[in-house]
Amino acid sequence: MAKVKNILFIMCDQLRADYLSCTGHPRLETPNIDALAARGVLFSRAYCQAPICGGSRMSFYTGRYNFTHGATWNGVPLNLGEQTIGDYLRPLDYRVALVGKTHMNADTAGMERLGLDPHAPFGVLASECGFEPYERDDGLWGNAEFGPENLAYNNYLNAQGYEGKNPWHDYANSHEGPDGEILSGWHIRNNHLPARVKEEHSETAYMTNRAMEFITEAGDQSWCLHLSYIKPHWPYVAPAPYHDMYGHNDMIPVNRHPDEKENGHPVYKFFMGRPDSETFARDETRNNVIPSYMGLIKQIDDHMGRLFKFLEEQGRMDDTMIVFTSDHGDYLGDHYMAEKELFHEESVRIPMIVYDPDEGSDATRGTVDDSFMEAIDLVPTFIDAAGGEIPEHILEGRSLRPLLRGEKPDDWRTYVISESEYAARFASWEFGIKPSEARGTMVRTDDWKYIHHEAFRPELFDLKNDPNEWVDLGEDPKYEDVRREMRDQMFESLRRRKFRKTFPDKDMEMRARRSLDNDTKKAVYIGVW
Repeated sequence: MAKVKNILFIMCDQLRADYLSCTGHPRLETPNIDALAARGVLFSRAYCQAPICGGSRMSFYTGRYNFTHGATWNGVPLNLGEQTIGDYLRPLDYRVALVGKTHMNADTAGMERLGLDPHAPFGVLASECGFEPYERDDGLWGNAEFGPENLAYNNYLNAQGYEGKNPWHDYANSHEGPDGEILSGWHIRNNHLPARVKEEHSETAYMTNRAMEFITEAGDQSWCLHLSYIKPHWPYVAPAPYHDMYGHNDMIPVNRHPDEKENGHPVYKFFMGRPDSETFARDETRNNVIPSYMGLIKQIDDHMGRLFKFLEEQGRMDDTMIVFTSDHGDYLGDHYMAEKELFHEESVRIPMIVYDPDEGSDATRGTVDDSFMEAIDLVPTFIDAAGGEIPEHILEGRSLRPLLRGEKPDDWRTYVISESEYAARFASWEFGIKPSEARGTMVRTDDWKYIHHEAFRPELFDLKNDPNEWVDLGEDPKYEDVRREMRDQMFESLRRRKFRKTFPDKDMEMRARRSLDNDTKKAVYIGVW
């Protein structure tokens, strides 16, 4: 396979898989993202390895499952020993940079233990998930009283005439009342109104500009750019004209059933009872938020069009692999819940489009591949595309390039795994369990979804007859054989995790061959008469 010169890794935050026109949304039109799918492959059954920003992204960046790398939730540092995209591509002469969000917390304790300076070149990379922080911005900066220090986007807004210490909040993520007062975007009741910032100065426009600046600056050097948009993640604040492009008649009908509240799993019942879920369970909330959510996606699509046109003009579409995806979904009131963190399709399934410019992928352009794909597949795909050797003793995902070339390996996965440590927003003390026990593992096959909870009964959904996931068969004795089979698959996944990271299989085989070769002179002889 030919080496890909550049890699553009685009991620949206909290974008559901079913909120693009190419994935079936009936009213939301995303022609530029659709055009990318027409040039590449749309993976219709792609899943994140953790339905939460931090845990999911660390799996995207390491190529390893959530419980393997251990940075399971937002704010949990990624162990210093975990290698990421930059560690694999930089030795292959790629400049690996970030524009936008990672939600990564540095392992400062690990660096301090080893005497590493976080401001030295290696320390900076270790603190930024292996990326050169061309523009790091995680995009959640409180209100005017909690403004970040020296945020580049705030400095940019100040230069455009937006005053104050934290224009991220006061303009980009707030609305304006009838008397000119600031109405915070944190309050969902305001989200039908436009942002106080002009569209061309919004976060999505700004990050797109910064990406194009990086690509221009990089010139002919090979690069991998992670363009990580902050939206459509809350605050659900869209600038005009996107705030009112859609109405409640354009929304997908809510997916929920009263039996879910009556007979729901204890973990789900707790989540349904949280204030954010109770807010999103109201039709008033959905009617106010979802049109803005759709507008934010439409805005991203328009800037995708601007970015792709720029790449064409720069001659980069012919040598740049492009991935478009999301870190996880958003319940948006489905199943009476808000946010993500749990395992319904609305939360755990993600959009995934991969465009490979290599002519070997011509046969699959414009196709939809329903093979099970996991977020951890991207790191080995990038290494493969860059002409490197995939470290199979470390990475738990698989390269997608065979699929992109129309090949289907006989041993391709028959199930996907996602893992959630939901302790950070779960009252473990009320259930008499430790925070470390508030975790679950999802196994999803063609027909079934099984969720193992460490401290609670399991869940089971018959996806063939119950695609909406309304009827939990986790305790039904008639399905014990199915549950046993799904547990076996979960156990298989755990057995196959990669923990011997410092010594490849090929080296182990070489050692075995030498030790078993009776003709080889040895320094040490074992069991010889």
